[in-house]
Amino acid sequence: MREIYFDNSATTSVCKEACDKMYDMMINNYGNASSLHIKGMLAENELTSARKIIADMLSVDKDEIYFCSGGTEANNLAIFGTADVKKRLGKKIVTTAFEHSSVMECMAQLEKKGFEVTYIKPDDKGNLSPEKIINAIDKDTILVSMMLVNNEVGSIVPIDVASKVIAHKKLQAYMHCDAVQAFGKMPVKPKKLGVDLLTISSHKVHGPKGVGALFIRKGVRVSPIIFGGEQQGKVRPGTENTSAIAGFGEAVKQIPSDFHQSHMNMLHKVCMDMLTKTDGIVINSPCNAVKNIINFSVPGIRSETMLHHLSLNGIYVSSGSACAKGKASYVLEAMGLKREISDSAIRLSFSELNTVEEIEIFYDVLVQGIQTLARAK
Repeated sequence: MREIYFDNSATTSVCKEACDKMYDMMINNYGNASSLHIKGMLAENELTSARKIIADMLSVDKDEIYFCSGGTEANNLAIFGTADVKKRLGKKIVTTAFEHSSVMECMAQLEKKGFEVTYIKPDDKGNLSPEKIINAIDKDTILVSMMLVNNEVGSIVPIDVASKVIAHKKLQAYMHCDAVQAFGKMPVKPKKLGVDLLTISSHKVHGPKGVGALFIRKGVRVSPIIFGGEQQGKVRPGTENTSAIAGFGEAVKQIPSDFHQSHMNMLHKVCMDMLTKTDGIVINSPCNAVKNIINFSVPGIRSETMLHHLSLNGIYVSSGSACAKGKASYVLEAMGLKREISDSAIRLSFSELNTVEEIEIFYDVLVQGIQTLARAK
């Protein structure tokens, strides 16, 4: 059976170039990058090379890139690291109500420690009002943490509005951006966005799992959350995962300058044309969402029922964030959508490897499911 993979927001296949680089690192260049001998220096050179590749993609200095075990750790470092450094200046943090769980759960922990967290809710189309952002940030704010692209519905969050408020009001707050779903899909430039901290992850751009990075603007100080060792200036100590980091760098090298935007636009248009002409389908993604994510519902057919039907036909999609492991979507709940809509939500997420033919096959199987699957009572 042919496999059709439309769950690229959960993870992507690892590109050949990254696999080859990692194999070479594990077999030939396996030294500890902190060792002082030649083997260690060769490994260190690979770390430096990967760091520069990623920094160049972000248009930042390589010394502003800190490698972590993934986006979750990078978000934790940015949020807890800022809260610890800034706690004497205030205890207010501003975020959105539809952040990734690695941000939401950090906020829950900080609330237990006495921090005040303001959650800005999106509208029913998944968009965030600039006015709500402006009104939420005040003199007591020490951190604003907002994703650039929502991982479930593809909304593009106006990060620049928040960073401009911080600058205009001359606040001492840090601006953090979770750009995991945006990196490799659209231009991501921390300096243009006006952010102090920015999170990216390897396995969303055809690199290996278990590695990500946090951009920390020069002059910004965060407290470490891991201790032991001198690596990365003690900001994120511990022996570096050199093979994964090198694979991450190699995957980033393969990202084309146009981000395959024309191909993604075509896939999005073909799929949307099919979905919107079909009775009983509700589109949950906003019209200005990124083109690689489409969230829709078939009211009456539960997500897991449709997922199972598609999976049996070799088509892999999602009902939301993979990190939620099937739990109801708090993202769609934050948007104020009816339970019938959120309970039947399906997320498609494309990569440059997907084709129009795959979308056509998916659609035929979807329609078959709509016609034959039992409706929830």
